[in-house]
Amino acid sequence: MTLEQLLAVVGSGALELDAAPGGLAAAVTGVAVLDVLDPGIRPRELLLAVGVDAGSAHAVDVLRRAGEAGAAGVVFGPDRPAPAAAALRAAARECGTAVLFRTAWCSWAQLVGVVRAGLAAAGAPPLPVARDLAPGDLDGLADAVAALVGGAVTIEDTESRVLAYSSTEENVDDIRRLTILGRRVPPGRVAAMREAGFFGALWGTDDVLYRRAQGEDPERLVCAVRAGGEVLGSLWVAAVAGRPLSPDASGVLRTAARTAAAHLLHHRTRRAGSRLAEDAARALLEGRGSPEVLAERAELAVDEPCAVLAVGAGSGVPDADPARLQALLTLHCAAFGHRAVAVPAGGRLLVLVGALDPDPHRAGAQVARLGESLAAQLPAAAGAPTRVGLGDVVPGLAGAAESRRSAELALRALTRAGGARTVGRTADVADTVGMMQVVDALRDVTLAPGTSVARLAASDERGGGRLVETLRAYLDHFGDVPAASRALAVHRNTLHYRLRRITEVSGLDLADPDARLLAQLELRLRDGGTGRR
Repeated sequence: MTLEQLLAVVGSGALELDAAPGGLAAAVTGVAVLDVLDPGIRPRELLLAVGVDAGSAHAVDVLRRAGEAGAAGVVFGPDRPAPAAAALRAAARECGTAVLFRTAWCSWAQLVGVVRAGLAAAGAPPLPVARDLAPGDLDGLADAVAALVGGAVTIEDTESRVLAYSSTEENVDDIRRLTILGRRVPPGRVAAMREAGFFGALWGTDDVLYRRAQGEDPERLVCAVRAGGEVLGSLWVAAVAGRPLSPDASGVLRTAARTAAAHLLHHRTRRAGSRLAEDAARALLEGRGSPEVLAERAELAVDEPCAVLAVGAGSGVPDADPARLQALLTLHCAAFGHRAVAVPAGGRLLVLVGALDPDPHRAGAQVARLGESLAAQLPAAAGAPTRVGLGDVVPGLAGAAESRRSAELALRALTRAGGARTVGRTADVADTVGMMQVVDALRDVTLAPGTSVARLAASDERGGGRLVETLRAYLDHFGDVPAASRALAVHRNTLHYRLRRITEVSGLDLADPDARLLAQLELRLRDGGTGRR
């Protein structure tokens, strides 16, 4: 296996290449952990320099000894100060050995397993129709296997979650349909297979298991996907449209399982890279860490204009798979030509959008178009009306936290106001924002005891009345009795009676503007500032 092939399989989720003076065609035949008590280094191995400070003279010495032994490369820990990297590159040029760094989110133990599994997977003969598949293209692999076996294919992880499935156009059985729609095998089916010992048998063999057709449930073949002794998932084939599978289906599936190992490894490390980008974006949104370092991990330009969009449905997150919505948000932004990272945060999704126009006015227009498009497209996927708060455009990632605050404030105001507006900046909902700020400022103020609203609330608690609700409706409708009656679904005479009771119980003078203002503010404070009716 060449160094280039290994990096393609392992991906940037675990390893980062810093220098390869001998080229990426260098052969890699194994992986070893540096042992200070037995410093023997074998040719063409990838040496993991565990515990070696990349900025030390020891690191340079290890690299030179690795070069003398013909090692394929040396992997250091994730900490790499600039002077250390320069010194290691200079030593690498002298000895011709590659320098790599472990990523911060992949432990040494995980790295050993992933590299060994990648090397094991590299020995698998590829499927004839799958040679040109990009690493990690599980959908393409599922289609390739389906074409060879004449059936419908799913690729699943060890928890029976569907990672990919073939685009079979013919009618499929109910179990496959439910599995694809739910992106996992139905729980009842999983429980039954586990109780029958099916998974124990599957994970314990390299052979293909066969399940006979039963009623409307067609015949199925399944094979575990493993590399380096580690089980990565399974490959399933089901007959479709009453046709039997091809005679050599078992042999094809066995080969496909070996081929799938490299793709599953790449898929897993690519997801780890996505988690790194998400963690980096979250740090930027919270104003933590170095924007320069985090920009590289989030794959965003540190000094280009950016903005944050806060996406929510109702008063919480959209009622859908958050991971799926994150992917949809990122893909939607990419269609508009923007690199974006979506992050779940406190009951909503935050989208950090980069690559905006250098001109602030045009950048603002880009953000507005993106927000309008998201608000129009997402409800179908989210299963609920979606609102989008638009953050202020800032000149670089250092201002991402500031943009986040304005986006979240806009989303809160849109949610509080209700109505038809689903997208906006704080300036678009300034009155609502102002009321929220006033309520927030007054939250810690201790009001004089026995205010009118306090007396009404006490009366409602004692007698189960609705005087507070009535006062709220009356004030919210500017004293319009017919409108307030409709909102409360009561007769006008009933409302007049309640208004008299409000005056009797609380002493509130509805003709006094100061009394009305205080009553409305206290009602807002009691509602948590939501203004709900």
